[in-house]
Amino acid sequence: MLAPPSRPKLEKIGLMKLFLVFLRIGTISFGGGMSAWIRRELVLRLGWLEERQFLAGLALSQITPGPSGINLAVFVGSVLHGAPGAVAAFAGLMAVPVFLLLLAGKLYFAAHDAVMEAWLAKALAGVAAAAIGLVLANGVRLARRNILGVIPAATMAATAVAIGVLRLPLLPVLAVMVPASFLLAQRGIWWGRGR
Repeated sequence: MLAPPSRPKLEKIGLMKLFLVFLRIGTISFGGGMSAWIRRELVLRLGWLEERQFLAGLALSQITPGPSGINLAVFVGSVLHGAPGAVAAFAGLMAVPVFLLLLAGKLYFAAHDAVMEAWLAKALAGVAAAAIGLVLANGVRLARRNILGVIPAATMAATAVAIGVLRLPLLPVLAVMVPASFLLAQRGIWWGRGR
């Protein structure tokens, strides 16, 4: 499931190309929308990963400590080129955001006044709204293609309600939902193959 592409295809990708793709992703994505951009580029546009590989990496990156977009970049880089690929993907993804963050911090502290604070607050609110929209769009697309039955849909809905509506802590919800979903998958009813 997580096997890298064939050897000739890997040689065509190259570390510099991997770095440049993640540099582009890091330049045009922001916030939680990063996974949507990574999927769009690597699965849909370039075909470097299959949908199942991407979903496995996305799931792993979300349960691993740290920002999921960065975790996903490291995962993809390591699947495609091992440790050097992970470094190339990470460096490409972080180059522009780190530069822009340092520049914004310098501007903010150089002109620390009420007008600058108000402008920065409005800009960040706009960025947050766009990131939420990207995450929702990606979630809807992935759900349509991968939630193929009543049980998976109910599991997804129960998790969303528990965390989003009831505001239960993430780790206890996952401690219940992950084993339950594995049990259902093992019994053959997860994808509608059983009873």
